[in-house]
Amino acid sequence: MAAHVATRKSQLEVNMLVRDPQVCRSINEEHYNCKYFPQHKLPENVIATTDAKAALLGADFCFHAVPVQFSSSFLEEIANHVDPGLPFISLSKGLELNTLRTMSQIIPKALKNPRQPYVALSGPSFALELMNELPTAMVVASKDKKMANSVQQLMACRNLRINTSSDVTGVEIAGALKNVLAIAAGIVEGLNLGNNSMAALVSQGCSEIRWLATKMGAKSTTLTGLSGTGDIMLTCFVSLSRNRTVGVRLGSGEKLDDILSSMNQVAEGVTTAGAVIALAQKYKVKMPVLTAVARIIDNELTPTKAVFELMNLPQVEEV
Repeated sequence: MAAHVATRKSQLEVNMLVRDPQVCRSINEEHYNCKYFPQHKLPENVIATTDAKAALLGADFCFHAVPVQFSSSFLEEIANHVDPGLPFISLSKGLELNTLRTMSQIIPKALKNPRQPYVALSGPSFALELMNELPTAMVVASKDKKMANSVQQLMACRNLRINTSSDVTGVEIAGALKNVLAIAAGIVEGLNLGNNSMAALVSQGCSEIRWLATKMGAKSTTLTGLSGTGDIMLTCFVSLSRNRTVGVRLGSGEKLDDILSSMNQVAEGVTTAGAVIALAQKYKVKMPVLTAVARIIDNELTPTKAVFELMNLPQVEEV
């Protein structure tokens, strides 16, 4: 995102707050991120810093790309440097474990500012393809239409289409739960269960996401759009997906701890799965596929037994 905005707006300085001093030096001196995408040259107006105060000083927008489970503590630490009118554009997808909060609830609470401007950015978009400037379409969702439009203008270009939405709940819930469904899709792949079962599983998972999200106040049209079905298709069916990869390896018999310790990026679906069972109970929604993923992750269920359970669910009349 930093590279994209910096390319779009060459007159702007895009400050990138990073934790690793080595990555910081690599970006500023070589214009490459030595940890992620080391082959892609970054625009020279991307300036890295490890100093939150310097990164946020005079900022017009803030892209928040910290994993959901760490967002609250991170934001509390930097809250003193955040202007109360600074719009936060969240790239983080997931639900906070235990609290079940989305990013639109986490950010204002952690910054102690219920009026902090907030935009959710979602949609089918692998970072690698964005870096390669391949055609991509995404959605920005905000309760403030003017804010959504200004983010659209900041980002839209020849290779990136940006739709706007007011349905923050729908965009956030779809973005969180598609990661859990992608783990399920990966498990089907890892078990070599074939294309028929993959299609059956993903369509059932889409229904479960729609049932829950609409009970939470989302619009069903959001869930069949880019941030719903679009993102689900990408994450479930393409091998670049981190969450799908976790599922493939689980289905192949690997242990979760071994899988996670070998990855250098966060697969949000693993922690979000833990929130699914609580949400299903809270909103009284039956979600057999997504709760099965949570039980597999918690070691309550083996992938093979989960398939047996799902195949033995009552057959229903579709309406």
